Amino acid sequence: MTQQLVDLIKDVPTALQIIILAAIPVTELRFSIPAALAIGMSPWEAFGLSAVGNGIPALILLLLLEPTFKLLSRVDFFRKIIEYILERTRKKSDQVQKYGALGLMLFVAVPLPGTGVWTGSLLAYLFGIKFWYALPALWGGMLVAGVIVTLASLGVIKVITAGYGMFLLILAAALIFLFFWRRGGRNTS
Repeated sequence: MTQQLVDLIKDVPTALQIIILAAIPVTELRFSIPAALAIGMSPWEAFGLSAVGNGIPALILLLLLEPTFKLLSRVDFFRKIIEYILERTRKKSDQVQKYGALGLMLFVAVPLPGTGVWTGSLLAYLFGIKFWYALPALWGGMLVAGVIVTLASLGVIKVITAGYGMFLLILAAALIFLFFWRRGGRNTS
């Protein structure tokens, strides 16, 4: 799929490629920023283009999720699934209700797979967070994640180009091993 995406956008101007990469749910800005830096864009340009590309889906999704779910609810099969998901999700929404848009922002701000504006937009709809609270929360979380990804990308690129890439890889592997080893020890007691 990655090669198909690359082939599809190869003739598009570079800036637009970064915007497109940031708008796609799988890549978002967690991929577009390092990609932009890798091809030589400045950190400001990489961050800015990625923020634009990642912010557009949040706006569109918040506007279209409710009408889309209402349309799908007209079909019995989908209505039962949607009602089940909404009921179950909103019953477990104590934390989101407690923290509201701030909780949504913090969720999106964590730059891990599955925590971007696409998932955040769906959660905003499922938890019933109103548009004018959800949109700034999603954009705020996205900007925080973008800063984290940019800084991490710059640090990792500098470490690797300085010849410390193997050391970083060994250190990361050791930390992952220790984390899982200690975690496994706690679960057996």
